[in-house]
Amino acid sequence: MSAITTHVLDTSRGRPAAGVAVTLEIQQEEGWKWLGGGRTDDDGRARELYAGEVTEGTYRLTFNTASYWASYRTEGFFPLVQIVFNVRDPSRDHHVPLLL
Repeated sequence: MSAITTHVLDTSRGRPAAGVAVTLEIQQEEGWKWLGGGRTDDDGRARELYAGEVTEGTYRLTFNTASYWASYRTEGFFPLVQIVFNVRDPSRDHHVPLLL
């Protein structure tokens, strides 16, 4: 079964961005449907955002960067980062990297 995963790196600190809250949604006719989410691990990776079957469609990852920056007593420029992408081949894994 294929997966949608992400890896977040904090370039300002030169390390993985641990503890970033991430949600995964799929676009449907009536709007965005929540599929799952989690937090990045100590290596900045979120490997298990969705336990269901990945299908063809348009997906959105939302990263709560405001909470991440607040944990370091820093104010970031983007409170949220959203990445929208298309899955055309659901048999393949889809890995979405993000640099902060």
